[in-house]
Amino acid sequence: MRKRTWISLVFVCSLLSLPIGNCAHAQQAKGDSSYNFVNGIISRQVLENYLSRSITQAEVVASEGCYNDGPYPNKDDDYRMLKHIGAKFIGRSIYSWGKEHFFQTPSFWANAKAAIDDYHAYDSTAVFQAGIFEIVTEKVEDIAIPAWVFEAFGLPVEQRNFVYRSMLNREGRLVDHWRKGSSVPDITQRETRLFFYYLARRYMEVGIEAIHFGQAQLMAMDGREKALIAWKELLDNVRTAALTVARRGTVICDSHLPNGGMVLDGKLLFDFVSFPLRLKEIINEPQQVQLEVGYYDGIYRETVGGITPSGWSCDHGVYLVEFDNFGISKHRDEPNWKDHYAWGYDEITWFHKQPEVYRNEFLHYAYHWVRTTDPNGFLQMPGSRIITGADTNRYRANTQSPNCPMGKGQENTIKEIWEHN
Repeated sequence: MRKRTWISLVFVCSLLSLPIGNCAHAQQAKGDSSYNFVNGIISRQVLENYLSRSITQAEVVASEGCYNDGPYPNKDDDYRMLKHIGAKFIGRSIYSWGKEHFFQTPSFWANAKAAIDDYHAYDSTAVFQAGIFEIVTEKVEDIAIPAWVFEAFGLPVEQRNFVYRSMLNREGRLVDHWRKGSSVPDITQRETRLFFYYLARRYMEVGIEAIHFGQAQLMAMDGREKALIAWKELLDNVRTAALTVARRGTVICDSHLPNGGMVLDGKLLFDFVSFPLRLKEIINEPQQVQLEVGYYDGIYRETVGGITPSGWSCDHGVYLVEFDNFGISKHRDEPNWKDHYAWGYDEITWFHKQPEVYRNEFLHYAYHWVRTTDPNGFLQMPGSRIITGADTNRYRANTQSPNCPMGKGQENTIKEIWEHN
């Protein structure tokens, strides 16, 4: 496998603790490493401090009986790894893809709270993120609506459960999209906002301080302005609840936004944007990829500006790019399809398939490419995430050991990158 010039450059600079290219302006200043926020306000520097130490650790605080995609063995080693590398923003730590019965399971909440509390005894500034996604099923009707949900929206308190049909688009858009009885909810329907608020507050009650709201644009139906107003109402209510419910009076909200952000009256609705890396195949180098501005629907240099929820202004919003998971294609190991697959695989499955040396080289490359290409962007490291069609159901970054025999060996690379930048 032929190494490209960026590989040697990365390793030389990392050994010498030097920035690459024009990265000096993007590096955190020594001593300017606060992780403090309070009362709904997070400064740009503190937000960037968190995003610069972010990692996807899917379902790490979920527990047995409440996993979305099969077992999660050797989890204790994940907590060891997170402490070893100095993770600060622990992404997708708990969520449900449908499966609303989780929310009726006391252990779903209690075990998550115990895990988060235990970690905060070690590092009280670490942020755990939950996910609220673009899916709702008929099982939502088993959940009773607490009085505080109605009160938050200024509605008369009723004794009833959530209504599935009331969350769906009236014209049938994306109804039964996932399967029969499983749809994309319409954010312009008030019932959807009530349900999302319910979930957000429950998550904050167990120690969650960040929420990823899935594909917000996909749920933005029934007119653009109406959808923006609906998202604003929900997020305003969630942030108001955070003042008294969240650990530090603050919740950090993001979404997967291909248009680079949501703005209403000059104000950004989300604190930051998340998006896939969008890997471009290198045709003459099998399995290898690169990042490129303007490739497919990549978000590099494309985020929109405005006044953030914390009150500071920006010309371009800050964002994370992640190793996304969405399945595998029918053209595996074939190049040049010009789609969102990398050699026919989703991003995290492609990454899992690579030799360990190339995985580590690619993390160096991707981290520095993002930071030098767009100072508003940050790479979210891969820690634990569901993969497709491989020898296991989950990629793990851990150093391989008896405590994590399926570890893929990126732990020390992540630690090295973070310590030198």
